[in-house]
Amino acid sequence: MRKPFLSVALATTLAFGAIGTQAVFAKPNEAGQAQSVKVFDHMVINKINAENIYQNIAHLSKTPRVAGTEAEDQAVQYIKEQFESYGYEVEIQPFTYYGYTPPSSIELSVNGYDGELRPSSFTYTVSGDVSGDLVYAGLGKKEELANTDLTGKIALIKRGDISFAEKVLNAAENGAAGVIIFNNTSGAVNGTLGEANDNYVPAVSLTQAEGEALLAKLNAGTELKANLKIEGARAGESLSHNVIATKKPTNKQKDTGKVIVVGAHHDSVAGAPGANDDASGTATTLELARVFKNVPTDTEIRFITFGAEELGLIGSTYYVNNLTDDEKERTIANFNLDMVGSRDAGDLVLLTLDGKPNLVTELAQASSTRLNGEPTPYGQGGRSDHVPFAEAGIPAALFIHSPTEPWYHTPEDSIDKISKEKLQDVAEIVGAAVYDLARFDNMGPKLKKGPKVKADKDQYHEQNIR
Repeated sequence: MRKPFLSVALATTLAFGAIGTQAVFAKPNEAGQAQSVKVFDHMVINKINAENIYQNIAHLSKTPRVAGTEAEDQAVQYIKEQFESYGYEVEIQPFTYYGYTPPSSIELSVNGYDGELRPSSFTYTVSGDVSGDLVYAGLGKKEELANTDLTGKIALIKRGDISFAEKVLNAAENGAAGVIIFNNTSGAVNGTLGEANDNYVPAVSLTQAEGEALLAKLNAGTELKANLKIEGARAGESLSHNVIATKKPTNKQKDTGKVIVVGAHHDSVAGAPGANDDASGTATTLELARVFKNVPTDTEIRFITFGAEELGLIGSTYYVNNLTDDEKERTIANFNLDMVGSRDAGDLVLLTLDGKPNLVTELAQASSTRLNGEPTPYGQGGRSDHVPFAEAGIPAALFIHSPTEPWYHTPEDSIDKISKEKLQDVAEIVGAAVYDLARFDNMGPKLKKGPKVKADKDQYHEQNIR
């Protein structure tokens, strides 16, 4: 997922570990004791098995599941087979989009330098297999390169002042066969070239330490020759899928006509196994589907995993946009599970697009109070698949632990970082909340549609182009 915005009130409250703002947080009962777990809660929570969730995460996180790739296709088939094993008929909803497929492999070696190099790609970098003398090109500005012949060479460029795209294009205009951009601060570069361009040459990033080590060699007069190979990167039309398993009401004569959506995204970012982001949400969705299959309900429940979330909520947007007006009106809740299992993330929070309570937060706060003795706090946040639902006026909330873990969007987002206790907790809270709404003769919160909330572009996608 894209790291969510947090309201100032929520961030401050979480930082100090206090729940003291009545306008934002509901409180436990006066005695500070848990309300009694209801008999109907046991219909769901007694059947939830965190080991099932964990094993599905383990399978899904064996490799990155980047949208539009064979690995994502394999994840889609696995999810479909799991839903079918529970007894569901499953719809695979395909959608196409113009996007970028990141490299399947990156190789960088520099003759004359024996240190370790761990290159990363930029979004929209191009494939290629190039070699050439390594030449320092400063910040890569036009004026710096005016008298520099880079023909057939690999340009070593420092981050700063102009965008990554400008650096690559300026070097290419001067004949560079490839570009290496190193950071001007600590940490890895997580960047994009902004958009596809036929004039790009293969480009990768290095850390500040790696780049300065190469520069020191050049400044000492050492001749270095770089070999850069990028495979699998391409820009163009790609295909992804949503996976939909639908539980119809048990008794047609008591069908409310309403629809609840429980979902997560199954894709990950390049280079990250995505155990927490978001195999955890996908696997929890699968487990809730298994649990609910034979539980009597009077409301339709759709269990959905979405594709291409990491590229800008593409799958969930496609799903919502292709609902009929009647389906949008009948859809009364979206429970969005994203990053719900990391042992090193913070506590569970509920985020709505506008930061206001809605049917989903009311149900989840009630279930968490019954189960844990206090309501899960809520605040404002986007950048996940609840956004298009909220824009359509459907009450929706993101379930996530905050702050996020240190290895968010990195190769370290692996199964060994997953907490079964957190998985069990989230699954119970969501499962009890969904059942509170979907059970026969529900007397819970009054059903009400939410206002249509307009999201800005940052609530869909996060870019770093400088």
